[in-house]
Amino acid sequence: MSKHLRRVTRALLSVSDKRGLAAFARALAERGVELVSTGGTARALAAEGLIVVDVAELTGFPEMMDGRVKTLHPNVHGGLLAIRSEASHVAAMEAHGIRPIDLVAVNLYPFEDTAAGGGAYAECVENIDIGGPAMIRAAAKNHADVAVVIDPADYDSVLAELNAHGGATTLALRQRLAAKAYARTAAYDAAIANWFAERLAQEGETRPPAWRTFAGRLRQALRYGENPHQRAAFYAEAQPRFGVTTAEQLQGLELSYINILDADAAFELVAEFDPRISPAVSIIKHANPCGVATGATFKDAYARAVACDPVSRFGGIIALNGPLDGETAAAIVKTVTDVIIVPEADVEARALIAKRRNTRLLVAGGLPDPYAKGWTVRSVAGGLLVQTRDDANADELNFKVVTKRQPTANELADLKFAFRVCKHVKSNTIVYAKDGATVGIGAGQMSRVDSARIAAMKARDAAQAAGLSEPATIGSVAASDAFFPFADGLLAVAEAGATAVIQPGGAMRDNEVIAAADAAGLAMVFSGVRQFRH
Repeated sequence: MSKHLRRVTRALLSVSDKRGLAAFARALAERGVELVSTGGTARALAAEGLIVVDVAELTGFPEMMDGRVKTLHPNVHGGLLAIRSEASHVAAMEAHGIRPIDLVAVNLYPFEDTAAGGGAYAECVENIDIGGPAMIRAAAKNHADVAVVIDPADYDSVLAELNAHGGATTLALRQRLAAKAYARTAAYDAAIANWFAERLAQEGETRPPAWRTFAGRLRQALRYGENPHQRAAFYAEAQPRFGVTTAEQLQGLELSYINILDADAAFELVAEFDPRISPAVSIIKHANPCGVATGATFKDAYARAVACDPVSRFGGIIALNGPLDGETAAAIVKTVTDVIIVPEADVEARALIAKRRNTRLLVAGGLPDPYAKGWTVRSVAGGLLVQTRDDANADELNFKVVTKRQPTANELADLKFAFRVCKHVKSNTIVYAKDGATVGIGAGQMSRVDSARIAAMKARDAAQAAGLSEPATIGSVAASDAFFPFADGLLAVAEAGATAVIQPGGAMRDNEVIAAADAAGLAMVFSGVRQFRH
């Protein structure tokens, strides 16, 4: 036998996830592999008629302390960690009556599910596994001799190797399994560490953790990243919010890295609008909205969103804050669309979208909570930037009117609408809105004045394409993601025809900007909340 092949004669099975367990154990037993197990796993295997050695027979101790202590013993860990080719290790095993364990199949206590389900503090602590990670790490460290299996999805590949190599595993397989095992225990520990951090924050701890860990499970291997020369993959958190991560792709081309980013941006934006109040549609191109609208129906909202920038809409990503219906789908398929992401889609809509074979239809199962607590993470050279999510809610802010003229009720409603959209546009940002729809969006400019002018220019282009005599920015409101440092940006907004403005305030020249707004007859509201998005 090759020095890299290791015959499996004894296996320890201790799993909380019992999918495929019986078939896997039976296949091992049929190969003459001795089965060692613990607690519920041992009972499950015995119920299948399999002969199982209880781990208590190895250790000489019964399970104790409510199962906290059962595998933490030299007869277990010595059997996992002993280097078979090291004479001193073999001698120690013989001296102490330790027999080797060649394969370990272990899952961990369901800590992530318990914490995500709102488990009580004591319940979460009790679901922190100790023996499981210890066995996994021991077996993975000694992967030169031991195979460690932490995922039922790997049972078949292990059995295939045993069949192909006369009951032995290859080093290549053991290495892959060990890498996966360490990644799993790292993710598990990350979940525990982050749970503790959140609990401490809830109790008033303001200092960031000295160490911060993040983990995810492979959701999809991607063809490439932002560009073809970049490698990429998509990972899901243990308990993701509704969104691209939870979505089922019903049809269309494989999702790309950029598709996922844009679909996430579209869905997060449209979730700002409560579906119980109004249907809403967002259209995204290159991570920025090119049209957002509410309406009496989704078809109406879609048409109004398209009207903001009909040119950029081509090949865009569309999100709805409610189920996609056939009437709306019929309107969408008239133009090329890369991705549609919705909480649900009815039978007629699915059939209509299916005619556009390349269009990706994603059904997420629900809307993301736009105000849920959480973290965002970005990489920088040699490090990570971590921040809480921007959960600013227009309905909960104390708006301050700073001009002589008060905004009308309609203007105030549109100011709140524009505020919600502005939050999702790259800085510097100016958003014009009227009657619950964007009519001009200026994104990602170095100068706020340029953003105001670009948004107005796009509105003029849209009006010309629609055969209208004037752009929809006339009589609109405007939102700025940050304060106006000078009056020039405010004047550009006024020149575009806006009658009311919302901005954070807080500039050294606020008085000059307020005076300019008064002179132009504008109503202006300070939100007190800056919404930079880089």
